[in-house]
Amino acid sequence: MAAARTWSRRGLVALLLLAMIFPSLLSPSDATSTYLRRRQVLKRLNKPPLATIQSPDGDIIDCVHISRQPAFDHPLLKDHTIQMQPSSQPSGLYGEATRPFTQTWNQNGEKCPDNTIPIRRTKEEDVMRATSLTTFGKKTHDMSSHPHSHLAGVTSGHYYGVAYATGDANYYGTKVTINVWQPTIATSGDFSLSQLWISAGSYDNKDLNTIETGWQVYPAMYGDDKTRFFIYWTRDAYNETGCYNLACSGFIQTNPQFVIGGSISPVSTYGDTQYEYDYLVWKDPAGGNWWLQVQGNNVGYWPSSIFTLLQTGVADSVEWGGEVNSPQITTPMGSGHFPEEGFGKATYSRAIQVVDSSNNLKPPNGVGLIAPLPSCYNVMTGSSSTTSWGTYIYYGGPGCPQNSQIEVM
Repeated sequence: MAAARTWSRRGLVALLLLAMIFPSLLSPSDATSTYLRRRQVLKRLNKPPLATIQSPDGDIIDCVHISRQPAFDHPLLKDHTIQMQPSSQPSGLYGEATRPFTQTWNQNGEKCPDNTIPIRRTKEEDVMRATSLTTFGKKTHDMSSHPHSHLAGVTSGHYYGVAYATGDANYYGTKVTINVWQPTIATSGDFSLSQLWISAGSYDNKDLNTIETGWQVYPAMYGDDKTRFFIYWTRDAYNETGCYNLACSGFIQTNPQFVIGGSISPVSTYGDTQYEYDYLVWKDPAGGNWWLQVQGNNVGYWPSSIFTLLQTGVADSVEWGGEVNSPQITTPMGSGHFPEEGFGKATYSRAIQVVDSSNNLKPPNGVGLIAPLPSCYNVMTGSSSTTSWGTYIYYGGPGCPQNSQIEVM
């Protein structure tokens, strides 16, 4: 506790010195106000731990009682009773057994006590990297996009290599196995990710509800270039609601074996060993909550009450693939190699399935592709008679050199 007070005093002194050096930019009162608001953000996010684990990658993992997690700060969840397990899971899973999910924080056998969940501690420098305190842990509508708003995405620096399901009007979930890599980020504000999207509504109409999960490399968010497991949600097209991981109230974690926002290790190597993980998101028929399962393990759920369209209905779109935020178009997607190179070289998402109204997993009726800048990042699809691959996509690319001729498709 003494160390925390020392750090607080040092932080305040640093801000006041900054105000004296640059008086036109930050007055002492502004500096104090900013510092205090930042401390409030940290207090809100970092719940009192019952135990703490020092991860080999530098993260601090707090073991927080399951009933004290950030989700319950949400006004709609004040009296919420935790659903420890879904009422059922979709039938037709390719693999029924649970499998390990290798994260750095517990590779030495560390684990949290019973009735707690591990949460990556938010540090002061994490908050300071955000463009503002109000946008910490969030996408914003003016810098975000969605695969089906891909032309708008191009103008905002977002680029995709994505497949989407066709042939159905409603989707109750999706499952996919995602190949994991560690792309090199060109500038700290860029990110590169592979994920699934479940959505309803319209980005352009600002009523978009989304559920997203996968892996990402995002130095501005995490302060490093490690590959990390992430989740995201919004109910208003990234305007006011939603966030990454547990940076706001919403997602309820039930599994003590996963750190959301924690680093993943090992990752795939070009021309060598490949690593992959299964992701499944579906709407529980009984309670209507949207459950997340990784490697056959239930991680937790998004309560239906935090959504609008995904509360009363189901998804009208599901997508899988890669996204890059790189205005200069120099950050690679996935492995950084084009899909034509195939297994071991290009990034893939395989065993793609959707959940139907009977809570059954099945291959999508059809697949469409989105790659607005195919000379920089591309995507291709295929199908296999083996259940382990089924419907699949390869995607990615190195980006494009600056000042090169780029055609938008």
